[in-house]
Amino acid sequence: MPTVSVKWQKQVFPAVEIDTSQPPLVFKCQLYDLTGVPPERQKIMLKGGLLKDDADWSTLGIKEGQKLMMMGTAEEVVEAPEKGPVFMEDLPEEKQAVAVGHSAGLFNLGNTCYMNSTLQCLHSVPELKSALLHYANVKNDDMDQYTHYLTCMTRDLFKQLDQKVNPVAPLQFLASIRKKYPQFAQQQNGVYMQQDAEECWTQLMYNLSQSLKPSRSWSPTSPSETSNPVKTLFGIDLVSRIRCAESGEESSESESVYALKCHISQDVNHLHEGLKHGLKSELEKASPSLGRTAIYSKESHISSLPRYLTIQFVRFFWKRETKQKAKILRKVDYPLELDVYDFCSDELRQTLQGPRQILRDSENVKLGLKVQDKKNQNDVSVPKLEGSMDAEPSTTVPEVDENMQLTGIYDLVAVLTHKGRSADSGHYVAWVKQESGKWIQYDDDNPIPQREDDITRLSGGGDWHMAYICMYKARLAKI
Repeated sequence: MPTVSVKWQKQVFPAVEIDTSQPPLVFKCQLYDLTGVPPERQKIMLKGGLLKDDADWSTLGIKEGQKLMMMGTAEEVVEAPEKGPVFMEDLPEEKQAVAVGHSAGLFNLGNTCYMNSTLQCLHSVPELKSALLHYANVKNDDMDQYTHYLTCMTRDLFKQLDQKVNPVAPLQFLASIRKKYPQFAQQQNGVYMQQDAEECWTQLMYNLSQSLKPSRSWSPTSPSETSNPVKTLFGIDLVSRIRCAESGEESSESESVYALKCHISQDVNHLHEGLKHGLKSELEKASPSLGRTAIYSKESHISSLPRYLTIQFVRFFWKRETKQKAKILRKVDYPLELDVYDFCSDELRQTLQGPRQILRDSENVKLGLKVQDKKNQNDVSVPKLEGSMDAEPSTTVPEVDENMQLTGIYDLVAVLTHKGRSADSGHYVAWVKQESGKWIQYDDDNPIPQREDDITRLSGGGDWHMAYICMYKARLAKI
């Protein structure tokens, strides 16, 4: 990578690296971090004219040590006057961010929409942001440096998104995830390739689960049973029954996952049906009693639920004829409110019954019906369910209350969509519900307000954006 010097006003930046494998916009984002001049305001003088965003570095003849000149004005922050009207643009940027009501967008650094959409969805989880804020800069001995560095970059990027109004360039995060997971650094004809957002989500989730340590503040159980915050927030425990109809053999197994799969077929029209298919499967393995391989059926149930339930629509499959990933465009509807009680084990259903009764009582109160205490038949007040869409928005992370219990009811808070026919191309976008209840579409560096009605129309059936990953937040009931 050539290193150049850039003169801007009276300042000279002597050693700025240019990654010629990425578009000039990435170089402008680097200068944005150094100078505060947004990319759209930058005019970079080269031999022969101005540097354009879509220029080809190979034709520009950039040489080591070359001197470039940049013109453009940085974004000035004017302190608000003590008296008189206060306009939002006169406030410091961190106060502007609060006034806007949503976090900043992310610049696309060359086929990085898969990463941007993943980050915007996960950034919407306040408990995850709080866990990252407590993450230390010093690496533990049992952790590799790339895991540590990626976690630090996630923490720092989430801070930037909360403090900025203008788009953020995730340069350091991108470099760190490519170091940790080289698959995201794959190139074709000298250009970084589009990647799968689900793979980015999964790898980042695994990385954070390895680095964020157990903490009492994250466990709804006793101090001796603390758990990893990522596991508590996103982990799903499954118990499976495996049976061979031919031999009668039967066994059980347990596993932990970070997402449920919604399988799509001709019989699947709704998320509920797809989840049902995803929890049932067939496998071929050796049968001790038959002395050969046989077909086994596997039926899974949820034995432990998370605070945030992630669901992946299995839309991509490998097409042998074209030797590439193809996409299932079938329309699959999904609800704003999801009840997973039917997918739970008998033991978990028993645990959920009490909190679910509180939920029903709360709904009766909303309808103006009286709720009777079974012991003394006196009217009782029903507490508001934490996490419900009727709750007042909060800017703070809720403290763990051992009396707050899961109900098996979840509310949709984020959707990651894909537009296009192949996972190796197309475009990813995040649609995220804010604390205020409003929805924002994060199309890279362009946050756009949306109506809730528009969110449920992302169900597929054509070439428009369709849901690929849905994230639901649990409703908790106080018992």
